[in-house]
Amino acid sequence: MIKPNFIRMLALTILGWACLFLIQPVAAQTDAPPPQAPTIIKSIQVQGNQRVEANTVASYLLFAPGDPYTENRIDLSVKTLYSTGLFADVMIEPRDGNILIRVVENPIINRVIFEGNKSLKTDKITDEVEAEPRAIFTRASVQSDVQRIIELYRQSGRFAATVEPKVVQQPQNRVDLIFEITEGPVTGVKRINFIGNNEFADKRLRGQIATSESLWWKFFSSNDNYDPGRLEYDREQLRKFYTDRGFADFRVVSAVAELTPDQEDFYITFTLDEGEEYRWGEVQVETELDELDDEFLKRIIRIKSGDIYKASEVEDAIENLTFAAGSAGYAFVDIQPEIRRDRDTKTVDLVFNIVEGPRVYIERIDIVGNTTTLDYVIRREMELVEGDAFNRILLDRSKNRIRALRFFEEVEIEEAQGTAPDRAVVKVSVKEQPTGELSFSAGFSSADRFLVDLSITQRNLRGRGQLMRFVVRTSANRREIDLRFTEPRFLGRNLAAGVELFDITLDFLDEAGFRQSRQGGQFTLAFPVTENTSLVSRYSLRNESVEVPFGTCFGADQQLFSSSLCDPTTNQPIGDRLSSIVGFTFGWDRRNDPITPTKGFDMRLSQDFAGLGGDVQYLRTDMTANAYRGLTKDIIASARVSGGYVTGWGGEPIQINDRFFKGNFDFRGYDNAGIGPRIMTRVGFDENGIRYTGGEVGFDPDVITSTALVRGRSLGGNAYGIAATEVSFPLGIDSLLGSLWAEAGGVGLLDDEFIPTTVANIDNDQLGSFIVDDLSIRAMVGASIFWESPFGPIRFDFSKPLKQYDYDERKSFQFTTRTRF
Repeated sequence: MIKPNFIRMLALTILGWACLFLIQPVAAQTDAPPPQAPTIIKSIQVQGNQRVEANTVASYLLFAPGDPYTENRIDLSVKTLYSTGLFADVMIEPRDGNILIRVVENPIINRVIFEGNKSLKTDKITDEVEAEPRAIFTRASVQSDVQRIIELYRQSGRFAATVEPKVVQQPQNRVDLIFEITEGPVTGVKRINFIGNNEFADKRLRGQIATSESLWWKFFSSNDNYDPGRLEYDREQLRKFYTDRGFADFRVVSAVAELTPDQEDFYITFTLDEGEEYRWGEVQVETELDELDDEFLKRIIRIKSGDIYKASEVEDAIENLTFAAGSAGYAFVDIQPEIRRDRDTKTVDLVFNIVEGPRVYIERIDIVGNTTTLDYVIRREMELVEGDAFNRILLDRSKNRIRALRFFEEVEIEEAQGTAPDRAVVKVSVKEQPTGELSFSAGFSSADRFLVDLSITQRNLRGRGQLMRFVVRTSANRREIDLRFTEPRFLGRNLAAGVELFDITLDFLDEAGFRQSRQGGQFTLAFPVTENTSLVSRYSLRNESVEVPFGTCFGADQQLFSSSLCDPTTNQPIGDRLSSIVGFTFGWDRRNDPITPTKGFDMRLSQDFAGLGGDVQYLRTDMTANAYRGLTKDIIASARVSGGYVTGWGGEPIQINDRFFKGNFDFRGYDNAGIGPRIMTRVGFDENGIRYTGGEVGFDPDVITSTALVRGRSLGGNAYGIAATEVSFPLGIDSLLGSLWAEAGGVGLLDDEFIPTTVANIDNDQLGSFIVDDLSIRAMVGASIFWESPFGPIRFDFSKPLKQYDYDERKSFQFTTRTRF
């Protein structure tokens, strides 16, 4: 410790020297006494430590034995020990060169307990707080956790929530930390008001923001509570809404939330400054790149002079210009839009300046987050490799290719500066999702009645992208056992090879009068033809057997004979057949997203040729095309066209089990095999209501007083064509989607059917059996509701016919549900 006498002597010395410089010396002064030598630290002792070693405590000190003792180092050492969080109290005492350090350790957290949390799960709160078992207990960290929990409840709409931490002492300096939570009521949004909106009504503006007013029927919604973070998002949504409708000067002046006196609801008020409506003025494209034509680039921009100003069109135009430049060979372009706003004429002039940017090459591609999938599975989907020129378009395509694997919940591609200005590092971040599935599903469908599905599937076997699947499925109309394996890179090439074994039984006894069993196998090879097209080739060998009810081929009245079910030479069911089939599927995919497309189209054309050996000879063609268009962010319009034709060759007719049967989800509003050619039977009735078919022994036509048509079995068709349009949209409630749709089409064009009819004529109405329908067109409109319920996906379809026939099998309502365990 520095003595006060020494300080006074030092001050006098400095004053004396100052006098010597300011006044001429008058006398010689006496020399000041020499300063006292500092105390040398001899030893360091630590007391009070239980878990922390003495050497660990000493390692945080700013002095050691042999160092001079100073108050400054002592003070800094105390602060350093406190900052470790290990100690509740620290004292350093000097004792004649020996330093005694007394510490009181912070306790260790034994357990963290949450009480009173009903609306928030304990796991969610645990993820948010820092306190955890075996962590150091400090009051500062506990208070921070209290604020985190309160903020978590505020985000869920409970602004009256309170949290009180309590500590229960345990042996060995341990504590149980208890957070007692009083959740309070949900703080809803009583009213959303807008001030300054002259162009658009409050109701329309409320539909543009995420926050909604609390109403009794919105029990599924989570957006009807006050969330400050969501309020900022709402401000941005309002800005986008107005700037896409010509109001270039629009701004949200303020967004204020006021708590009601009972503290149960909020009033939210948005104050707006709409400004004036603008239109696009002159739109130009300027570039000095030789391969790009200014006029051509101007034509591909959808912005037209005189149209209402829309800010989002600028980003769309940049995307189109970037794509056009990339197609012309300029992978590195810098497009700068120059916006000139004329407040006098209320127009916005726009100039796109296109210059060639600096050429950048990919130095390295880093893949992170793939805990299961091997690196090379992801890299082979990349359209760029190390050393290639950086190309944003190819990176976007690579992202879509990786997402299309369906191995990952999230896929993000970012670029960063490399080791040189012309080098870039590409980081591919993925988040794995479960690709293996052992599931048991049970459900009910208005079409298939009960459904039971047991499956073992691994879409990413051993992280190599291989598919292995075993399925056992049964319903009222279908029983299936299927084993499949697919190698996506066969022999290390961009060639997918697959093998499949199956045993399938289809029961159409009620609809078409037959039951089919099919056992066999199939081998496939698939490969890309171009960037957006692919080709799948296949060969299948299968044994098929057809069962029909007794009397179908040779009944007592010979009225139900059909060459599609029976051998005309023996009048017996066609029985077992061996089918040897080679085929292909050509696919063309121009969708902007492989999972949730909002733009583009995809098309598939398939052909199967049966007759390379076996007992069946036919050529079957199927085509399906889909188009997608996002009307808004959440409203998607789509259109689908499908058609098919099958014809025999070598004199072979098409058997009934090889024809097309449509209905149910293939053509909503109709039952399985509900449309198309059908056997109809006209029967007669006498005055006593006795039914006659005209083939009875001793039949007397004079006893018939009335006739009626009886609907028989469906025959399917050799051709079909169906067109459909649909608009899907959210219903404003979480996990609920709706759609409006319209479908039209028909099934028909049979080979010659031999169905004898009786010769009895009753007032020109001939009794007996005959075929109706020859590719007649039906039309249907309807609505659907999709619900991702806690019990599994549920789908409801409601339909109303615009054009139908009396003998069709209608279904105005149908639903499907399935639950996984």
